Amino acid sequence: MHRKRLQREQHAIDASRELVIEGPVPADRLADMAMHPSLDAFRKPREQHEALVEIAGLEEGRIILAREGNTIAGYVTFHYADELERWSEGGMTDLIELGAIEVADEYRGHGLGKKMIRLAFADDQLENMIVFTTEYYWHWDLEGTKLSVWEYRKMMESLMQSVGMVWFATDDPEICSHPANCLMVRIGKEVPLSSVQQFDHVRFRQRFMY
Repeated sequence: MHRKRLQREQHAIDASRELVIEGPVPADRLADMAMHPSLDAFRKPREQHEALVEIAGLEEGRIILAREGNTIAGYVTFHYADELERWSEGGMTDLIELGAIEVADEYRGHGLGKKMIRLAFADDQLENMIVFTTEYYWHWDLEGTKLSVWEYRKMMESLMQSVGMVWFATDDPEICSHPANCLMVRIGKEVPLSSVQQFDHVRFRQRFMY
């Protein structure tokens, strides 16, 4: 069910510095790397590193990262939804969440988020999956980027659209609590209609809304 084929590409920062973008990275290899100290959007870097190693060890988990040498400069996580969230209700094995995306401050402006996400979908790895992401404005780095809520939303939409993710309606209370929040989804070309219909039931509890 879960296809994990290590992909790797290189990205030059300048004439003398180069990043490696790769994944899904195995947990044991990830454990030997170090987090950049500014990767603290979700928790302290050491704790986030432990979380990434844990996700990488899950059957469905995958970590795509950008690194300079042995230092993680950015990452994207994929995993099943938390069991307390509605997205886990259907027990769907082919529904996976694109969770955290983070790039260290000094590496921003190089398009690493887009490069990491594109790498995740390379080689048809996720064509048998429904991949979703929930965007909440309170998770966004508005202060660091100096962007407005709507400018940040546009940036995130552009990032997700680069791999074919599109806006989907839902009656989820958290997403509906602010107009900038959104659900974006990519349905792989190998996903059966039965899974698409099951996902419809997950995103709408009020059946008359779809």
